Amino acid sequence: MTSPISDGVTQVDPGSSHTTLARDATDAFTAFHIDSQFVRRYLKHLLIGELGPQEPSQEPSKDRLVVEDFRRLRGLVERLGLLRPGPLFFATTLLHILALDLAAWLTLWLWGPSWGPFILTALLLATVQAQAGWLQHDFGHLSVFGTSRWNHLAHRFVIGHLKGAPASWWNHLHFQHHAKPNCYRKDPDVNLHPVPFTLGTTLSTELGAQKRKFMPYQHQHMYFFLLGPPALIPLYFQWYIFYFVIKRHQWQDLAWMMSFYVRFTLCYLPLLGLSSFITLFFFVRVLESNWFVWVTQMNHIPMHIDRDQNKDWVTMQLEATCNVEQSLFNDWFTGHLNFQIEHHLFPTMPRHNYHAVAPLVQSFCKKHGLSYHCKSLHTAFADIIRSLKSSGKLWMDAYLHK
Repeated sequence: MTSPISDGVTQVDPGSSHTTLARDATDAFTAFHIDSQFVRRYLKHLLIGELGPQEPSQEPSKDRLVVEDFRRLRGLVERLGLLRPGPLFFATTLLHILALDLAAWLTLWLWGPSWGPFILTALLLATVQAQAGWLQHDFGHLSVFGTSRWNHLAHRFVIGHLKGAPASWWNHLHFQHHAKPNCYRKDPDVNLHPVPFTLGTTLSTELGAQKRKFMPYQHQHMYFFLLGPPALIPLYFQWYIFYFVIKRHQWQDLAWMMSFYVRFTLCYLPLLGLSSFITLFFFVRVLESNWFVWVTQMNHIPMHIDRDQNKDWVTMQLEATCNVEQSLFNDWFTGHLNFQIEHHLFPTMPRHNYHAVAPLVQSFCKKHGLSYHCKSLHTAFADIIRSLKSSGKLWMDAYLHK
C-alpha cells in the first residue's frame, strides 16, 4: 500500500471549535501527479516522521474498504494504459480550434462587417473560446504530455495566447476545487455562497436561521439568468484576471495574455472599426460565458454542498459530481466534462479514455453501494435551476420560521 501523505497543515474548520491536524492526502497526491517519484524529491525536507506500526493509518471518517478497493482500481487503470494520452486526439482537437479561429477571421475579411458575417464570426469565435477552454483544461491537468514541463508550456499557450487568461490563476483555483469539491471555504467554486447565491441544504438553512440576507435568495433561480451565465466572464473574470497576475507578479502569464489581445486587435480592429470591434469582443465573451457556466455548473451545483467532512477521496468526489449521458455532441460540447465523475476520480486521465474507465467505476460504485448519477444534458441544465430554487426556499423557510 502507498505510504500515507499528510496535507501537512493544521486546519480549523469554519463553524467548528476544534482543531484538525494533518489529514491524509495520499489519494489526492496520487491523483494530481503524473510522476510521483519525481515530486517526492521535493517532499523530503518536509518529512516530520513516519507512523509507528501500532498507529492507525486510516482516519475514522473514511471507509477503509472503499479506500483500499479504489487504490486497487487505480492500479488496474494504470496497467490498462488508460492514463496514457493519445497524441492524435489532442493534435486534432488543437487543429480544429485553430481552423475555427481562421474561419472566423476569413468570414469578416471575405464578406465584410455586415450583420450576417458579424454574427457568424462571433459564433465561431465563441466556439473557439469554449473549445480552447476545454483543451487548456487538459494541459492544466497534465493529461496530454508525459512530462509536467511540456504540459505547462502548452497550457500557457492555449489559455494565454488563445484565450487571454493566466495559467497561474487557473491552477490556483482549479486544484483547490479538485482537492475538496463542493466543500465550503475550501473549493473556490462554491464561494458563490452567500453572495450572490445561497448553496446547499445545510448552508442555506443555516444562513436563513442566522437571519442573514445579502440577496433575495427566494428569487435566485430567476436572477441566475442575469448574474450567472451571461455575466461571469465579461463582468468578473475579464478584469479579475489582470488584477490577479499583477498582484502576484505573474509577468510571464501577463505576456502570454497580452499576445492574445494584440493578435485579436490586429485581426479585427482594421476590419470593424473601434466601436464594432469592442462590440464583437464583449459579444463573444457573453456567448462564451453562457457556454462555460452551464457546462461547468451542471455537474456540481445540483450535488451535495457543505463544509468539509473529511470523507475518503471516492465518496467525496461522487457526492460532489454527476455525469451527463455520452454522445458525440455531448462529448464535444462539454469537452468530455459529461464524464465528470471519472475526471474527478482520475484528474490526469486523458479525456478520450473516460468512456473506457466508466464501466469500471460504475461496477466499483455498485459493489460499495455508492451513488453514480448520470443525466441527460437537458436534465443537468434544468437541475441547476431546480437546485437554486430549492436552496432559496430552504433559506426563506429558515429565515421566516427559525
